[in-house]
Amino acid sequence: MIALPTADGRIENHRLTGTPLTPRAPTRTLTRTAFAAAHVVSDPLRDRNPWDTRPAVDWDGTLAFRTSLWDQGLGLAEAMDTAQRGMGVDWPTALELIQRTMAAAKVHKMKPRVACGAGTDHLALSDLATPDKIAAAYQTQAEAIESAGGQLILMASRAFPATGAGPDTYRSVYRRLIDGAREPVILHWLGDMFDPALKGYWGCEDVAVASDFVLDLIGENPVKVDGIKISLLDQAHEEAFRARLPEGVRLYTGDDFNYADLIAGDGEHYSHALLGIFAAIAPAASQALDALAAGDLDTYHRLLKPTVPLSREIFRAPTRFYKAGIAFLAWLNGHQRHFIMPAGFQSSRDIVHYAEVFRLADQANLLADPELAVRRMRILLELHGVY
Repeated sequence: MIALPTADGRIENHRLTGTPLTPRAPTRTLTRTAFAAAHVVSDPLRDRNPWDTRPAVDWDGTLAFRTSLWDQGLGLAEAMDTAQRGMGVDWPTALELIQRTMAAAKVHKMKPRVACGAGTDHLALSDLATPDKIAAAYQTQAEAIESAGGQLILMASRAFPATGAGPDTYRSVYRRLIDGAREPVILHWLGDMFDPALKGYWGCEDVAVASDFVLDLIGENPVKVDGIKISLLDQAHEEAFRARLPEGVRLYTGDDFNYADLIAGDGEHYSHALLGIFAAIAPAASQALDALAAGDLDTYHRLLKPTVPLSREIFRAPTRFYKAGIAFLAWLNGHQRHFIMPAGFQSSRDIVHYAEVFRLADQANLLADPELAVRRMRILLELHGVY
């Protein structure tokens, strides 16, 4: 039993009812490609001036968390927005993260897939005023990632909206990046609910027009596009979009509200996964995908259904603060010794939110060690004046 605050200002007793899922490897080859986008673990004992300097990373804790995902058969989307790219984690830190992760992946027994975010965030927006400069910035990061052995995810860049870029600029830059990559790339369409600076991406605010543009872009050289991650939180749009993709090009859902149905599919088309929530719900995600590969839809939905309310709470508006919920669950579940994030990002959510995440994680069977989770939750509650 633990006393937790509620949205209406009350304190309410919560009796834990969940039966923790035991992490395990899949028992068969999965029929969906699943990338979990993981966070970074800070080292608060080395962090100095956290708002003004590079974050200090607990590399052992960060890589141990990734190993736990690989052990469960999940791939990894590295150095993405879940890892606070542009929100506490700079490019030098991201590059070191990528290099360390790729070295660890190469010796892991599961030989996991790792795709890494390439962007333009090592330069200020004022230094990215032309298409050539945007393309060159992307290429700098892409070359570093490919040298480390990573697959490219072409992250959405704030430089395009900041310069008022139209479709021709997007086409010019993306053509150079896609065609010049060593291996097929993953495109990245991140909605402004995740990052307000990306409003109007692809050169227009009409999603239907933007969709036509992206499909044309992919169709010009589909063999160099592994897939596209779409994070617009719009199930109907994703279903219509994926049905129009060229054969062999995957739709990687980034919809942390509707992933269960999108991954299951409609009988003709389905989505793969590139999701921040999969890092937080790894045992349920892995075992659900294992059941799906066996054709057991009942078990798939039984495992994933209770995770959806949890994900919707973690990703509730303002959605861009979702990283705090991911790190919070990692702390509750013993994947890190503390609840400190780069740039103090844990302060982006309130104690009522964390209390609700705790309740929903229990109901989803995702508190790995309930006694540890209760003990750590009580520490956080006392810090917020809840005794």
